[in-house]
Amino acid sequence: MPELPEVETTRRGIEPHLTGRRITQVHIRQPRLRWPIPTDLPHRLQGRTITRVERRGKYLLIQCPPGTVLIHLGMSGSLRLVPSSAPPRPHDHVDLALDSGLTLRLHDPRRFGALLWFDPETGNHPLLAHLGPEPLGDSFDADYLFRISRGRRISIKALIMNSQVVVGVGNIYASECLFLAGIRPRRAAGRLTRAEATRLVTAIRQVLEASIAQGGTTLRDFVHEDGAHGYFSQSLRVYGRPQEPCTTCQTPIKHITQGGRSSYYCPTCQK
Repeated sequence: MPELPEVETTRRGIEPHLTGRRITQVHIRQPRLRWPIPTDLPHRLQGRTITRVERRGKYLLIQCPPGTVLIHLGMSGSLRLVPSSAPPRPHDHVDLALDSGLTLRLHDPRRFGALLWFDPETGNHPLLAHLGPEPLGDSFDADYLFRISRGRRISIKALIMNSQVVVGVGNIYASECLFLAGIRPRRAAGRLTRAEATRLVTAIRQVLEASIAQGGTTLRDFVHEDGAHGYFSQSLRVYGRPQEPCTTCQTPIKHITQGGRSSYYCPTCQK
């Protein structure tokens, strides 16, 4: 699934081409995504000007006053900017044609993504209402993480992957962050010390910022807006490296399963 760095990479790629542009046409070829695309979306969007492109967690928000287009890329979705004359490929489900001659095209083979519309003046969309702070924002700091972890018996990995606690720390990134912070993924969240909370917040910021800079993790279906694959996987220290030597101490990396998902850690560097 595209994670926060992949979504942020996409946002940064498409924003310069969308901001200030007018939507001239909306083509919906397949309305049945994870939730049905609103039938009145073409009427709502045609002629609207895009004022900015934002991200909240893993959601892209295209501001078209008086409303907002909410996009989630699901398991295999991607956005591309193509000439409006370019013929659609299979699984190209939605086009937003712009007055620049380019089209923003949503591609989603598995159809687990979403393209919805809401009016911010009537309140936040339910998909956004309960999201935690942004990991790169000022409200996510060591004091917050230490405080919210008190009394928690769940693992620290499960805590930082909970989008109501902090958004955007997916499975791959959680393993990498915990390695940098020197904390084992099974450690009970309530046992986190203040010093460890400081290290973990720093590690989360470092890993996500590095991944954004490098274009995201290489996942099978993820592509940038220009069609190029991400390559942060070349920098992974523990994830997907079972029995390979730790890059710090040469101890073989261990693989475990938590909540049905893979975790990787170094038994020497992480306590």
